[in-house]
Amino acid sequence: MQVNFFDPLNVAIPVKRVYTRLGYAQGKTKLGPDQKDKIDRFIEEAKGLLNLKGAAGLLTIEEIEARQILLSEKVCFRSKALAELLKGCPQVLLMAATSGDKIIQAIQQDSRGENIMRAVVFDAVASETTDAGLDWITNYFNSQLSRKNMRLTQRRFSAGYGDFSLENQETIHKILELDKIGVSLTFEYLLIPEKTVTAVCGVKDQ
Repeated sequence: MQVNFFDPLNVAIPVKRVYTRLGYAQGKTKLGPDQKDKIDRFIEEAKGLLNLKGAAGLLTIEEIEARQILLSEKVCFRSKALAELLKGCPQVLLMAATSGDKIIQAIQQDSRGENIMRAVVFDAVASETTDAGLDWITNYFNSQLSRKNMRLTQRRFSAGYGDFSLENQETIHKILELDKIGVSLTFEYLLIPEKTVTAVCGVKDQ
């Protein structure tokens, strides 16, 4: 399997999504100019702390049963919901994106100090931009697959969602060689840095 590394992963901060995550609904929530200026300043500061990276690769589906998916590289995922999603798909895409650890350290430091508001904004920026990183990777592979008249499934599964056990993080971490982009795995199958996300989606005909 060929792993594609994206270092850096050039993704703009999705400002609207950050504001939504912070609880501000456009047209409904009113912000004073001072408060908005402060949030925008924190968003700009967060931009300088992000070190977004990604990794992704395609695996061939060898067999799908009711509750498990057998893939190339001797990979086996057990999940009824994922098996349903991947019906009729010849391949799967494994992908990951991480914010890097600088912004996590800043969030932790501000959370222990007096600048709780900045910590909250930094957290929202890191979360939404990392998710946007997966969107970027999806779009990248869709542009490649379109030449073969194929595309990715709109839905994607992350380990820990539904019956797709968190333990699958270990397999994804190993297959995508996430240590090469600075991502480690705890004994509880949690990814470090904290703002790291992984996902699985299928490849299907247009």
